[in-house]
Amino acid sequence: MDPSHPHLTDPSPWVKRFAVLVPRGGGVLDVACGGGRHARHFAARGHPVEAVDRDAEALAGLAGAPHIVTRCADLEGGPWPYAGRRFAGIVVANYLHRPLLPLLAAALEPGGVLIYETFMLGNEKFGRPANPDFLLKPGELLEFCRGRLHVVAFEQGEVSSPKPALVQRLCAVNGPGSLLP
Repeated sequence: MDPSHPHLTDPSPWVKRFAVLVPRGGGVLDVACGGGRHARHFAARGHPVEAVDRDAEALAGLAGAPHIVTRCADLEGGPWPYAGRRFAGIVVANYLHRPLLPLLAAALEPGGVLIYETFMLGNEKFGRPANPDFLLKPGELLEFCRGRLHVVAFEQGEVSSPKPALVQRLCAVNGPGSLLP
C-alpha cells in the first residue's frame, strides 16, 4: 500500500483499461510507483516491471514480488536512471515532474504505450495537491504528445473516485494510431 495514498491499493481503472495495449511480455516502467499497485498489476499480466520511487520504505513492500525490480532514485534531484533504456510500457499515476516528460517519451520502444493519470489545475478546491507546480494545465498532456506520440485516449475533468479530484488522463503510443492530426 502506498503510505502517502492509503486509499489506493487497486490499480487505477484508467491504467487497467489501457494495460492491454502494452505489447505482451514487454518491459514496463512504473514511475513514482509508491506502494506498487500498478507494478503489481503489470507483473501479474506477465510483464517484467521496473518500479522506481524515491521512497525506500514504499519500495520495501515490493521486495520479493515476482517479475518486479525496484529502484530507489530521486527523479527530480538526480540523473535520469534509465538513460539508453526503452520500455514497452510506462505508467505514471498521481505524479508530475514536467522535466521528465520528454525523457518518458524517449524511453518508449516503438509501439510502446504511455499511460498517464494525474491531477490538474482546479484540484486545489478538493485539497492536495494544490501547488500549481504539481498540477497540469488544461490539455497539457495532450499538447505534450503533439509531434511526439500518438494519442489513443485523453480525458480531463472532475472525478469522484477514489476521491473527488480534477484529473487529466492520457494513453499514447510511440507509433501510428493517433486521435491527433
